[in-house]
Amino acid sequence: MEFALNEEQRAFQDSARAFARNELAPHAARWDADEEFPLSTIRRAGEMGFLGLYTPQAYGGLELPRLDSALVFEELAYGCTSTAAYLTIHNMVSWMVASFGPAELARAWVPRMVAGEVLGSYCLTEPGAGSDAASLTTRAERQGGQYVLNGSKMFISGAGSTDVLVVMARTGGAGPRGISAFLVPADSHGILYGKKEGKMGWNSQPTRAISFENVAVPLGNRLGEEGEGFTFAMKALDGGRINIATTAVGTAQAAHDAACRYVGERQQFGAPLAQLQNIQFRLADMQTELVAARQMVRLAAWQLDARHPEASAYCAMAKRLATDLAFNVANQALQCFGGYGYLRDFPLERHVRDLRVHQILEGTNDIMRLIIARRLLADGVLENLR
Repeated sequence: MEFALNEEQRAFQDSARAFARNELAPHAARWDADEEFPLSTIRRAGEMGFLGLYTPQAYGGLELPRLDSALVFEELAYGCTSTAAYLTIHNMVSWMVASFGPAELARAWVPRMVAGEVLGSYCLTEPGAGSDAASLTTRAERQGGQYVLNGSKMFISGAGSTDVLVVMARTGGAGPRGISAFLVPADSHGILYGKKEGKMGWNSQPTRAISFENVAVPLGNRLGEEGEGFTFAMKALDGGRINIATTAVGTAQAAHDAACRYVGERQQFGAPLAQLQNIQFRLADMQTELVAARQMVRLAAWQLDARHPEASAYCAMAKRLATDLAFNVANQALQCFGGYGYLRDFPLERHVRDLRVHQILEGTNDIMRLIIARRLLADGVLENLR
């Protein structure tokens, strides 16, 4: 069993670390305060290969394993959680189009997505279908040589500022088997965007509702066959849970490092805070939780790469553990700063705000527990989870 990173993984990690320190971290507070979607920086990330990390090489991606991609996303999140999180969403969209779309469709869109010329959004959640995604009601009716799309989506990252949407819509009956996936140009006639939502965190990316009113979608824009959309969505969510978990770890590491620096400099009672045993114990617990979260995420990513039969359960475990522990680490780091941690002059309050949504996204952590428990109690599964 080998835990050390190889030379190539170190190189990707170093590249992402440099980009995060130079291109993301210096601007993260301003992007948050101004609610600015940093399009030019995102496109520079494309120049670095960060917009097609696990997208197939046939379409210009790097086709990295999910483990290697997780290393990159963790480092990017150290610089700006919100922007790194959007990069993970865009990666998921480009991967889905490349992996499940017709070759002609993929050739037309994916290379531009990988280069950052075209940005994507993922449209699954609806006002009445969040955790219960299989109950979505957006519908695509086949009419001659096209589908006609009607319905609405909610909480769509990048909406209104991106160029292409991957939309899950119902083409058949109730339940998951009636759902199909489509690529829809974001400027298609009949698409309406709601107001930019005011959010607690993740402010460097816009979030809007989207309405589809008789939107014409060519037959060739369907990903896979009719009824396969929910399967594609679940495959995407396994990777998405790794992405959300690893960006949480990267943010928690930034919070932890800031706390270590601060307590070494801050004087109270005639000595640095770092000399107080309760501070030392707090830092020790934070570091332990960080290592546990990171190793769980990397294990799950490795299981996904290896196509382990219970990879979905591992992804759910990693997402649940890492996002809970990361939020706790950031919250404890803020406590080390005392009242200063509550001020926007310091990054801790932003880290806490940004991390809170990670316990909700890609399936709430309560849903993660449900997924894990169902697999744990299924016949013949227990040994696969050891």
